[in-house]
Amino acid sequence: MKTKNATEKTITDNTVDADILTYTVGEDPVLDLDLAVWDCMGTAAHVTMLSEMKVTPPVVTKKESAAVKAELANIVRLARAGKFVIREDDQDVHMAVERMLTEKLGDLGKKIHTGRSRNDQVAVDVRLHIKDQLLGMETEVYDLAEALVKFGKKHDRVPMVGRTHLQPAMPSSVGVWATGHAEMILTQTRNIGAAFDMNAFSPLGSAAGYGVPLPLDRQRTARLLGFSGTIHNVFGASMGRGEDEACVISACAQLMCVLSRLAEDMILFSMPEFGYFRLPREYCTGSSIMPQKFNPDVLELVRGKTAQVVGSLTAALTLLHAMPGGYNRDLQDCKLLYMKALATTRTTLRIMAKVVKGMSIDEAKLRAGFTPGVFATDVALRMVAQGVPWREAYHDVRDHLERLEDEDPDAAVAAKTHEGTTGGLDYGQYATLLKAGREGNAANRRAFAKCLKNLLGV
Repeated sequence: MKTKNATEKTITDNTVDADILTYTVGEDPVLDLDLAVWDCMGTAAHVTMLSEMKVTPPVVTKKESAAVKAELANIVRLARAGKFVIREDDQDVHMAVERMLTEKLGDLGKKIHTGRSRNDQVAVDVRLHIKDQLLGMETEVYDLAEALVKFGKKHDRVPMVGRTHLQPAMPSSVGVWATGHAEMILTQTRNIGAAFDMNAFSPLGSAAGYGVPLPLDRQRTARLLGFSGTIHNVFGASMGRGEDEACVISACAQLMCVLSRLAEDMILFSMPEFGYFRLPREYCTGSSIMPQKFNPDVLELVRGKTAQVVGSLTAALTLLHAMPGGYNRDLQDCKLLYMKALATTRTTLRIMAKVVKGMSIDEAKLRAGFTPGVFATDVALRMVAQGVPWREAYHDVRDHLERLEDEDPDAAVAAKTHEGTTGGLDYGQYATLLKAGREGNAANRRAFAKCLKNLLGV
């Protein structure tokens, strides 16, 4: 039943200076829109646990818990439809959800904060958001890696000059170039997995970092939310805020650095001076003054956005390094850094996959890049195989590079057959890695979706 003051402010800020309030609220009313679903999920788990808590009289009855969860499901639907609103007097998503529940359920809505602080609420919201985002980002990593593997397989044995210091070095192939970048990107799933594992423990029930005098079952809420367990120490759970976000930003920063190197290669090798690759025109931009230009702006921006994500990591670590134990308001700023880094990284993965899928090669120009010196090491090693000491072969080839003019790039590509070389790429291995990765990701997504459905029916 509604009460007369059902729509009263959840937190009274009438005594706080308006400028101070605006400054402290910051960007939460906007950023927290992304947390609405997860705040409802966390609240559903908490109210379920409260209804099972062995106290007399009960804080929340089973019937009341069901009513709260039904209304939370409605809020989730509003959030997914883009109709969830955080008002200025709400300050954040937690108070907005509580207000909406109170408007619909009266005094029952006022009970949902029992045993919680906004500190452990936002901590659990962010962890649920991170889990969802990392699972999404992982699929985008696989999409880009698969696009590179397909590109490599399509042009597997096409000769391509391998370079060190950007100078011609040894015979290589398009297959080696493409799958080398794919493997670097796939390796980053280990960092994503590490962030996922660090994120797998629930802070809910720690309240403001010191617990509450109620028999909260923290393991129960952790299981309901799909966590592996709890952060046992309530003080440690509070301090885990920020650290968790920094771990995710670190994974994003390392992945972005790998993507930036791929983007730089694509820029270089699509220059007219190389002409190895052709970028799809629909992903290039023109010039305001030069009609002939098709610029790889999107790839240049990958470099720029990498700097932004690395900057977010530096900002997050700098924010945390001198912070005293317990909750401090500057932790709030980690949310913006983390959300922006994740959004930038995920967008970059999708953009890069598009460009790779649309990229083509100019085989004639790839072959034209071979000069006699590129074959020097291979020829010296052929002499070693005939019994010439390595250092003698080295000097003999160096002093007679003119003898290498008739070397064949295709023969050089075919000559290397050991693991991972031009003639030894195992595309079945890449297919197996991608399949296993996608299956593991899908299983985690199903398990997480099941938790949400069990709690809220959505």
